[in-house]
Amino acid sequence: MSPQRPSDVPPIDDWGHLLEGRVAVVTGGGGGIGAAVCRLFAAHGARVEVAEVDPGRAEAVTDEVTGSGGTARAHVVDVTRPDEVDALARAVLDAHGRVDVLVNNVGDYRPLVRFEASTPASWQAMYETNLLHVLAVTRAFLGPLADGSGGSVVNVHSVEGLRGYPGDPVYAAMKAAVAHFTTALAVSVGRRGVRVNGIGPDLTQTDQVDYLAGSGDDDRLWPAWAPVGRVGWPEDQARVALFLASDLSSFVTGHNIPVDGGTRAGGGWFWSPSAGRFVNRPRGL
Repeated sequence: MSPQRPSDVPPIDDWGHLLEGRVAVVTGGGGGIGAAVCRLFAAHGARVEVAEVDPGRAEAVTDEVTGSGGTARAHVVDVTRPDEVDALARAVLDAHGRVDVLVNNVGDYRPLVRFEASTPASWQAMYETNLLHVLAVTRAFLGPLADGSGGSVVNVHSVEGLRGYPGDPVYAAMKAAVAHFTTALAVSVGRRGVRVNGIGPDLTQTDQVDYLAGSGDDDRLWPAWAPVGRVGWPEDQARVALFLASDLSSFVTGHNIPVDGGTRAGGGWFWSPSAGRFVNRPRGL
């Protein structure tokens, strides 16, 4: 089995429509993990509201979903701006009168700034990209989620928020904040019918993190790099999001699931004396 083929991930085609008729808001839905979530949710009957800062990407994923018989609408919005988030919430509620699922998917490790060279400006950028919008979007939709018959929030953060990440402790701290916000909010709102869970991705092939470009010998090293022996795909993350959004996980809340091929369990980062830095790829030490 090649570790680099999406087709090696078997399709889920016989589970029925797990989100039939539900309204799902997906931030950063125009590409990568977010787009995979939009496609899979729509295939399971959800009416998907795509929040995406890039108009072309927003249009592309909604065209793909509707062309496959699903339901999706695009909203061009910068979720780091609370005023735009509030406008998004109004637009969704005006159209549907309800929200059942929220997937907070926006985030980025770039620009990577080593802590010694970091500044208040770089900290603010990390905050806005990885934490601020989670707070703003969740607050905007929490009331409607609680007013329904049972809402689900899925926060996509990073495995680096669940383990030590030497590359950028500030980024790791923001992701850890999202993970703990997930746990604490779940306890706070569970009795209102809202479940809150998180996903910590790693080793997932996207435009943002391209593990396969110029990988060379990395192909033969995947079994050493990832305990499951292959690269991850956005669909791997989307399937866990579907589980957490659907009634399959109706008794699951407050948890952060590493969707990482086993890297957190297997250790993750290690020091390379030859490189003089921490690495997470099993090249020569």
